[in-house]
Order: sequence, then structure tokens, then C-alpha cells
Amino acid sequence: RQHKKGKKMNRYAKGSSPKGGARNGSESKSGGFRFMSMCSFFVVACMALRVATSPSATNQPTNTPSLRTEKNKQSSSTSSTSDTDDDLNKKYDICMVGAGLSASVLAERYASQLGKSVLMIEKRNHIGGNCFDYIDEDTGIRVSKYGAHLFHTQYKDVEEYITQFSTWTPYEHKVRAMVNGKYVPIPVNIETVNTLFDLDIKNKEEMSEWLEKEQVHLKDGKEAEDSEQVALSRVGQRLYDLIFKPYTFKQWAKYPQELGPEVLSRIPVRDDFEDRYFSDPFQALPAHGYTKVFEDMLSSSLITVKTSTDYFDIKDKLRCGKLYFTGPIDAYFAYKGWPKLEYRSLDFERVVEKKKDFYQPNFVVNYPQEESGDYTRIVEYKHLLDQKSDDTIYFIERSKDGGEPYYPVPNKKNKDLFAKY
Repeated sequence: RQHKKGKKMNRYAKGSSPKGGARNGSESKSGGFRFMSMCSFFVVACMALRVATSPSATNQPTNTPSLRTEKNKQSSSTSSTSDTDDDLNKKYDICMVGAGLSASVLAERYASQLGKSVLMIEKRNHIGGNCFDYIDEDTGIRVSKYGAHLFHTQYKDVEEYITQFSTWTPYEHKVRAMVNGKYVPIPVNIETVNTLFDLDIKNKEEMSEWLEKEQVHLKDGKEAEDSEQVALSRVGQRLYDLIFKPYTFKQWAKYPQELGPEVLSRIPVRDDFEDRYFSDPFQALPAHGYTKVFEDMLSSSLITVKTSTDYFDIKDKLRCGKLYFTGPIDAYFAYKGWPKLEYRSLDFERVVEKKKDFYQPNFVVNYPQEESGDYTRIVEYKHLLDQKSDDTIYFIERSKDGGEPYYPVPNKKNKDLFAKY
């Protein structure tokens, strides 16, 4: 669908409010505190991909007028790259550092709406940023390289925009957590409480009454100053100790009392049996994977993509009318010699089980308790899009320091440093 000319370039910046992530396509675990969805302070057009976290390409590359593609060495994945270094010697109206969500939306808008030439410079060997996915060679199952990603939005114009690119299939995300050896819904709802405490709560009134008895409220009507106070005031000590406290430590290597209130204040607590993770009216997955969405988005002949190219290695060669940098802000200003921002990253342990239908009951299962292991969750992609395979594949996720910068740590020190940047 072609949108009328004259509409603002950043109309698609208003995706679902967080949790967001993904605002950058992933199921976010950081709440409202986010450095432009891990993108640059320059970026003004972020859509509503979330997702956490949470994160399929076609088996064969798709050739388009501007995306001259070649087979990536990664299992049946798609890499988009330009054929020649001569592209760097040309003058472009717009240069985009990065080929993830923010940069791709901006590039598509500049090319389709304003007729501008765009050069995209991507350090990784593929487009799509953290949304990049591919078909696993051993199982034939679509998987994501950087964790689960769920698309949802409350905005009709965002829905109309994204559904221009590829085909979308309705999908409502439901998460389970393994707590005390039992699978329970997350976010917490009536079923969660009944299962964990052997109760028989039947309706909203009874659930509200139970929560009121459990909650630990601050004195004199004070507002919560950290995430521990938030959780205790909403779910009480027992659920806090079972789920919120241990999971937060696994994710951040910090306890809730060390983190700002926004981390846990974004997590809903349900007073009914609703077990969907999100409530937005549009919730869907791309039928042919997220990478195909980016290929379609960047198919204009006005857009040239250079992958496996570090901006800082070639920045002096560039001739750009305007430059957008969608990497971490501290990387852009590294020359100032300031401390680096503190991020948490993820490690993905890939497991293939042959001749097995499914490993777990849901696409995503969280493991908040320490006794379950050092991992935060397990993601099994075979649950999505009615995929068929004799085998299954799942990824065990562990949070860690170092590596790809996924989640900015939301404490006062880090937020103050970000404000300085």
C-alpha cells in the first residue's frame, strides 16, 4: 500500500509502548529504559517489533534490483551484500550505519517516499539486525540467530505498513515458566496462583482480594524507588521470592533492589485467566521469516547494502548528504574516552534432538529459579508457524556480560552516563 506523500517520515516510530522491544524486535526484558532500542540517538523511526525478545529466512536468497545476494556460510541463511567496493566511492543522499529495523524502515521511507539514494553499511554478514533468522540445516526448522522476536502493535498504521512486506500469520504469544516443578502462565494470572499455592480462585474479585492480602505497600503513600519495592507492592513476598527476584538476578546479575523501578513495573499482573503475553489487537509472525521482510523492505533500486563492513573502517571514504548511525551510542562517541555503557548480552546454546516431536509445551519457557540451572529460558522454534520436522531444535539462553550489547542495564549509574552521551 502506498501512503500519501507528505506524511511525516517518523509516523512509524510509534509502535506498541513497552515493553517494547522490542521495540527493536525483540521481546524486551529491560522495560521502558532503552537506548533507542539499542539503536543510535540519531534514529527517529523505530517500529514496534518486540522481542524479547525474544527473535525466518527463506532457504534460498532472494534476488532484487538493489540487494545483490550471496549464500551465507551460516546454515541456509541469507546474506545481503553489494558486489563491489566501488559503491563506497559514490555519493548518496542518505547513509545508514546498520541494516536492522530502525535503519531499514528509514531507508525504505527515504527511497519509496522521497526518491532518495541510500547506502546501508552493516558490520554483520547479514541484514535484519537482531531479527535475522534462517532455516536450520540439520532440522529444516526456521530459527532466529539472536533470540525470539514477536511482532505486535496497537496502531493500525503500523500494521498497514509492516504487512506490505511479506505475508503475515496471526500468532498470540503465550509464555510458561517452570516454578517448583510446575509449568505456570507468565504474566502471573489466576491459574499461576492456583497452581503454585493449591488454591481455587475463580474470578477477578477473589483474585483481587488475594493480591491485596499478599501485597506489601510502601508507607505514607511513597512511590517505589526500585524494582523490589514495585514487585512487593504488586504481588507480595511469596511470588516475589519464587519468580521475580531470582529471574531478575539471572537476567541482570543484579537483584531488583539494585535496578530502577521501571524494570518490574512494566510486567503486568493479571486478575483473570488471560494467558496471552500481549494484548495488542495486531499480533502476527512473518510467514516466511523476518529476513524476508527485510529483503522486501530494502528491494528498491535506490538502496545499496554493504554487509561485513565496519563503518569506522570506511567512514572517511563516505560521501553522504545525511548520515544515520544505528549502533550503540557509546561506540559512536568512543573517541571521547568516556566509560562504556553497561550492557547485558546473551549466550545461545543450540540443541538438536533427533526423532523428537517437541521438547517443551510452549515456544518459550522461562526458568526463574536458581535450582533449574543458570539459564533464563528455553526457546523451541518448531512451535511456530506449524513447522514440520522429524526432529526438534531449541536454544538455551543465558545472560552474560560482554558480547553483543542486548540490554542496557537500567540502574542510575548507567542512565546518568547515557544522559551524558
